[in-house]
Amino acid sequence: MKRVISTSIIALAVSACSTYSDTAVESATAPAAEAAAFEPAPLSSLVAEVDLPYEKFVLDNGLTVIVHEDRKAPLVGVSVWYDVGSKHEPAGKTGFAHLFEHLMFNGTENAPADWFEYIQQMGGTDVNGTTNPDRTNYFQTVPTGALDRVLMLESDRMGHLLGAVTQEKLDNQRGVVQNEKRQGDNNPFGLLRYEIFENLFPKGHRYHHSTIGSMGDLDAASMDDVRSWFTDHYGPNNAVLVLAGDIDAATARAKVDKWFGDIERGPEVSHPTVTVPTLAESKTKTVTDQISTTRLYRMWTVPGSNSAESVPMNLASSVLGGLSSSRLDNALVREDPVAVSVSSFNFTLEDAGVFIVQADVKPGVDPAEVAAKLDAQIANYIATGPTADELERAKVSTMAGVIRGLESVGGFGGKAPQLASGELFMNDAGYVEKQLEQMAATTPEVVQGLMQKWLTRPVFNLVYNPGERTEGGENRGGAITGPDSLADIAQANYCAEESCDLSGIATTMQAERDALPELAPLAGLDFPDIERATLSNGMEVYFAHRDAVPTVQVQVEFNAGRAAETAATLGTQRLLLAVMGEGTERLDATEYAIAQERLGASIYEGFDADFTNFGVAALAPNLAPSLELLAETIRSPGLRANVIERERARLLNGLSSELKDPNSIADRTARQVVFGSHPYGLPASGLGSADRLKALTEADLRQFHATWLRPDNARIYVVGDTSLAEVTRLLEASFGDWKAPATAKPERLYNVAIPAPEQRIVLVNRPNSPQSVIYGAQVLDLRGRDQDITLLSAANEALGGGFLARINMNLREAKGWSYGAGSGVGNAFDRVYYGVRAPVQSDRTGDSISEIRKEINEFVDARGVQPNELERIVNSNMRELPGQFETAGDVLGGLVNIVRYNRPDNYYETRAPFFSKLTAAELDAEARRNLDEGDMVYIVVGDAKVVEPQLETLGLKVEVIEPQE
Repeated sequence: MKRVISTSIIALAVSACSTYSDTAVESATAPAAEAAAFEPAPLSSLVAEVDLPYEKFVLDNGLTVIVHEDRKAPLVGVSVWYDVGSKHEPAGKTGFAHLFEHLMFNGTENAPADWFEYIQQMGGTDVNGTTNPDRTNYFQTVPTGALDRVLMLESDRMGHLLGAVTQEKLDNQRGVVQNEKRQGDNNPFGLLRYEIFENLFPKGHRYHHSTIGSMGDLDAASMDDVRSWFTDHYGPNNAVLVLAGDIDAATARAKVDKWFGDIERGPEVSHPTVTVPTLAESKTKTVTDQISTTRLYRMWTVPGSNSAESVPMNLASSVLGGLSSSRLDNALVREDPVAVSVSSFNFTLEDAGVFIVQADVKPGVDPAEVAAKLDAQIANYIATGPTADELERAKVSTMAGVIRGLESVGGFGGKAPQLASGELFMNDAGYVEKQLEQMAATTPEVVQGLMQKWLTRPVFNLVYNPGERTEGGENRGGAITGPDSLADIAQANYCAEESCDLSGIATTMQAERDALPELAPLAGLDFPDIERATLSNGMEVYFAHRDAVPTVQVQVEFNAGRAAETAATLGTQRLLLAVMGEGTERLDATEYAIAQERLGASIYEGFDADFTNFGVAALAPNLAPSLELLAETIRSPGLRANVIERERARLLNGLSSELKDPNSIADRTARQVVFGSHPYGLPASGLGSADRLKALTEADLRQFHATWLRPDNARIYVVGDTSLAEVTRLLEASFGDWKAPATAKPERLYNVAIPAPEQRIVLVNRPNSPQSVIYGAQVLDLRGRDQDITLLSAANEALGGGFLARINMNLREAKGWSYGAGSGVGNAFDRVYYGVRAPVQSDRTGDSISEIRKEINEFVDARGVQPNELERIVNSNMRELPGQFETAGDVLGGLVNIVRYNRPDNYYETRAPFFSKLTAAELDAEARRNLDEGDMVYIVVGDAKVVEPQLETLGLKVEVIEPQE
């Protein structure tokens, strides 16, 4: 089992170190020996691959600017990080940092439209904003020719925002944030965030309350609060701006000075002192939630990312429960299977963190037994520490994730956020390199000593049991107020008293802001050349070269997917892939995990509606043994009886979880209702009934493997830092002697009738849900293998295909009933479908369906694509192309699409000319030809007592059901 190793050091990149795994296969002896003999690239060479040169300058107003030059594509990642988060909020103002982040997207004095309008028009990608307890950030990746425009926009919301903030915008975004809170609370374990911070950090501590805040505090936010928060925290001297990509320092300095230089310094911010608290004594709390099995947590507060101790603690968590070969996995899941899953991770904030260990109890096992064994494993690990080999594997896995993440200039884990976080928190933009050097030098003795220092203190034991919730999240998330308040909670710690004279703070206009800067000429997409080869056994190889980072991605694709199963066999493929991910004939589960960790490789298995895929993300120096391991996975499944039973138990628990999760319930129900017995009506997870999972045998798994996973039913895609000649040689060694069986190739089961559409509402009762999840679905008379759905998808961009689309702007921005809603055209090899998704507050469920119906009917019948929408559709689709294919993973997705759907090699390079000629009439005609709201079925997952009376007023038939397999 593979998972996130940690959330710290590299909190930004470590998620890339973990992969989901699900399959095992038979391998040849010679390749196995070759793989075993191969010496992986040393850790020192991997550390040397992380090179983030930068230049730094500071404007007179205090704005810190970091510039990193990367000319691989005509793109610049732009990140602005403000040193303000929820820990800066005083009592009574919880959730305000996050609420303000939302307001920053709603227009400024000189650019009054929604932020996403400008970003889409210039072709920006990877755009978002986030808030955590320590900081608020805003980021996007834009074409180089749009840099002046985005700098004008970022500077305008830093220096010229308040005149554009109105009571109406505040009220609207308050509603949006409250629905974001409800959406999180509505999920299984949705209240966990409150349990962690409220129990580990005492009253008065700045990490005691949740970033999302409490409903009461959000309701109380006023315009005066907005003005104070902005003036006190959003000055240039409290921010870091990073430009990473197709830009040099001299050019950057001139542009930044032009757009940001006129903004006056803000007050000097007084940052609260935050300590790492220790519980007076161990404490235990038991709660219930709509979950499938008991989950046990063990939690301790630990140092934050500003401490040198955080890096070794990350490694400690990796060895204990982060690696696939972790101590807990081996002891409690593989050797003595009392748990269906286990993990540990070190969640670090700036000033403190939480070391978390968790175990999901195997159904039928006494939780007390699991708790005792879990505690014994933790105690043994603290007493003995990690071995040198365990520590080395944790280091290599982490390094591989960092290297992969740095291929992107922006986004959540690319170069810009790495540089920004280092500068903001450590006053060192290149701090990630120092962390990696420290990680490489960390010894088992250091890790063991820190575990004995921090994990022998009093622990918070949290037990989650299945059952109805006894409390909701409406009144949670805020700081403790009232008689128990501490002095530093009551203090409005917005800024230092000596610099907090708001009346004296102003900005002066220097740069011309009456109009948006013109876009410079934008470079078009240069999609990599596609090269081809054929192995001696007939397997086709498709290759594209990318060398921005020393990695290679390989995907082996089989014509199968869910279309290879029926309701009677469903679960076979999922269980097969799960077992295949746990070892081969030669390697047991632990050995298989260790082999990947030593190589810094991540092997994955998965499927969608039409295809079953195996792949590996490999480090280029370790490509040969990584390919051998991938081939062994596919060809030599180690279908051991004990692994089958272990994975069966895990999937049964997963199925139970699906039937309690509102989004999974809605998706399962919608597919079944509109597709019927067609394979697309099967759940996306590939899990059918519990009875079927229990009945599956080893023979069933072997039969599926023999039938569908064969060389004449497969093709191979490769993207990365190698050559076609080299990778073909390696693939020939790994796959070339794999012979197809004499039996005929199987055919996917598309020849099944789709039910005639019958518009109605299917209400799935989920009591005590603070939100309703609405799904609308219609099967279209289109087949993905025959028709390019680009035109229909473009038309839908106006209706529901993005933030600025009508459905979202109505339910989120105008009404404030949802955190986000929209629609999309679901492409597949056979039948295409149109779907709408809208999680909404429960008391507005009926109203929301009414608004969705109105938007669709008006769009199709009366008010099609408008001029401003057409302009946005054309510009965004033309200008986003370079950003859509920045990384090797992006290119791999494009390469697969071209081959699957028989597109020309230059398909994506033809998209800009295609979009440049689009007309509203073409888009309207395509929408009218395919979309019919009268054929849609609406699935609602919510509390029937609250929701059903609302639905009865809509004039549609309503069926009320319970969640079903």
